[in-house]
Amino acid sequence: MGLLDKLSGWLGLKKKEVNVLCLGLDNSGKTTIINQLKPSNQSLFGPLSDDWKHVSQVKTQTQDIVPTIGFNIEKFKSSSLSFTVFDMSGQCRYRNLWEHYYKESEAIIFVIDSGDTLRMVVAKEELDTLLNHQDIRNRKIPVLFFANKSDLSESLSSVKVSQLLCLENIKDKPWHICSSDAVKGDGLQEGIDWLQGTVLCVFTTLMCTCGYLMSPRL
Repeated sequence: MGLLDKLSGWLGLKKKEVNVLCLGLDNSGKTTIINQLKPSNQSLFGPLSDDWKHVSQVKTQTQDIVPTIGFNIEKFKSSSLSFTVFDMSGQCRYRNLWEHYYKESEAIIFVIDSGDTLRMVVAKEELDTLLNHQDIRNRKIPVLFFANKSDLSESLSSVKVSQLLCLENIKDKPWHICSSDAVKGDGLQEGIDWLQGTVLCVFTTLMCTCGYLMSPRL
């Protein structure tokens, strides 16, 4: 049993469900990433490791992905948490749906097509709108960025994507960016590892704070 497993067990978080929003422009690879994170018995892929049975290995044939209309809901489990992921459509006419799910979200996955340099400005505009929304602005909600499609020759590095999105300006929320290739599953484990650890830390802080506030004063 790992440290995070022990910690979550002590805190009663073993069956904690985390609502995660998966956002980003259309064709960034959100649905492909979520399909890779689904349990192996719901996917065409095999597991990456014993610890991460929801993360897939390289597959031999590319699966056809239909653009998401509205949103899809998927579930997967890490070793310590159960994730309910809302895969939101990134098409322009559906982006106004995102804000209706901000209040109930506990973590955000924001996917960027690192090869689509022409729309990087649009991605930044949507990210800025998200971070400044009243239901997100004052919350220390973890944000995981996937600089996806890293396999493309024209793709930008995660460092360059971070610079273009001005992620260094995010001071009030934990965030992490990693390169990913959703088709092969590269980079996904690193990202979900970070997300799990950060979510547990947030829960731990909240519970310790509540415990302190509720404890009798001497």
